[in-house]
Amino acid sequence: MSEFDFEGVFDEDYLYFYEEMLTAERTAAEVEQIAELFGPRDDVLDCPCGHGRIANALAERGYNVTGIDQSGLFLERARSDAQARDVDVEYVHGDMRELPWRERFDGIVNWFTSFGYFDDETNQRVAQGFHDALRVEGRLVMETLNPARLIKYFGPTHLFERGDDMMIDKVELDAVNSATQTERIVIRDGEVRRTHFRVRLYTFTELRGLLESVGFENIRPGIEPSAENRLIVVADRPPA
Repeated sequence: MSEFDFEGVFDEDYLYFYEEMLTAERTAAEVEQIAELFGPRDDVLDCPCGHGRIANALAERGYNVTGIDQSGLFLERARSDAQARDVDVEYVHGDMRELPWRERFDGIVNWFTSFGYFDDETNQRVAQGFHDALRVEGRLVMETLNPARLIKYFGPTHLFERGDDMMIDKVELDAVNSATQTERIVIRDGEVRRTHFRVRLYTFTELRGLLESVGFENIRPGIEPSAENRLIVVADRPPA
């Protein structure tokens, strides 16, 4: 069994069950926070961009936005939403492990637990790609799980319901490797489907060390690390 079943996790069921959670109000608040952390920026990459929730809202604020994602379904939804909002976003089908840009962007946003999908070496390669895709003095804004809060309030089962449909996450905490391993059971329209995913849990100190190792500096928390379920980290590419 692979550690992360990307096609099985990031599919139409994901959009269906998360839709009620990812409200317009939540998106507006998160984009406001991202904009504050970015400061003045022009060209921004959302990686991975998913179905365009953050990218299209950033474009509405006047950013020149590019989004990259591995899911063709999500990109189709993102483009459709951009058209409905009358915003221009460049959406690219691609793998976050192999970003095709060098010194292209003023800012990169990596949001909603979109880091830590791979082994440590590959996660470091992803971070290196972020660094290399940024221009000098560009800024990275990341948001992921906060391990301190997750471990303190850990629950092995999470239930998402929508009408008669259910999505059940059975989560195992791998304390040795600092990761969560999740079996996801989707019950929808009378059918049952199973998938799985793994996410590496990085403390702020670990993320700071990882980002420093690929060339970032001035790495700091976007919010107080002990105060929230989410861990937000801001890092800058140094001046030339």
